[in-house]
Amino acid sequence: MRTSVALPASPASRTRPQSRQVFFRKKVVPWLFVLPILLINVAVVLGPALSAVYYSMTNWSGLGPAEWVGLANFQRLAADGAFRHAFTNNVVWLAMFLTIPVGMALGAASLLAPVKRGSLFFRMALFIPYVLPSVITANLWRALLSPDRGIPAALTDLGLPGFDRAFLGSPQTVLPAIGFVDNWHWWGFLMVLFLAAMQNIPRELYESARLDGAGRWREFMDITLPGIRPTLVFMILMTTIWSFLTFDYIWILTQGGPAGASEVLAVLVFKEAFRNYNAGYASALGLTLSFFVGIVISVFVVLRRRGWEI
Repeated sequence: MRTSVALPASPASRTRPQSRQVFFRKKVVPWLFVLPILLINVAVVLGPALSAVYYSMTNWSGLGPAEWVGLANFQRLAADGAFRHAFTNNVVWLAMFLTIPVGMALGAASLLAPVKRGSLFFRMALFIPYVLPSVITANLWRALLSPDRGIPAALTDLGLPGFDRAFLGSPQTVLPAIGFVDNWHWWGFLMVLFLAAMQNIPRELYESARLDGAGRWREFMDITLPGIRPTLVFMILMTTIWSFLTFDYIWILTQGGPAGASEVLAVLVFKEAFRNYNAGYASALGLTLSFFVGIVISVFVVLRRRGWEI
């Protein structure tokens, strides 16, 4: 009678199931955890984005079937005076917000950085406007800027010239006035971020600079600015993006008026889509707006790859 002897499994056959388990655990399981958020992004980001690309090449009112027109919407956009005016207002808005609030935030943060007692109070006081809803802030400042009963009326009663006008009703002053209101809530947020970055700079650098006879200005230029450069550049990037996407304060205060004087690209997109029922043309405007934002992001990506500390 023959007896069969079981041969030991080869090392290759033992490691094959183990390698499958390792592959499943390291390659498949992470994707299973990420899959829900990917599906949500496909539904709420990728799907609408592809739809916008399609509808930008159609004549569509937002209801019913869309008529394919190719690049006609983009040709119309190139000759549209309203688009050029809105883009110019966006550039003006960008220039205001890359200079005034950033400068104010840097100055306030550098003054508050050495303060130890009461620093939390100052941070909270300057940060509170940022957390207020834009509807509340805009309506408060609408009343404060009223030429009949607001701050201009009070200054006019004191005999100061140049304030007896409706700042939100004049084409020459409406955009700076809205920018002033938006800046009132925005610069405190920048200040808190810059202050947090400044307080991470080693104190020894400032002590060495003082021993070398450096003044406050030299300390700020040679130590503070290089020390907060990543935060500063990142906030410049975000301010640039948000300046192209600005909508809420302009819409709440003037809806782009008077006579389109404060109209920016986001307001123009909204009007074309939901007032003029030109959803196809609004999609072309939205893609153009996204293109400008993409250029800004691409510039920062290129600078980072070239070794810039941003």
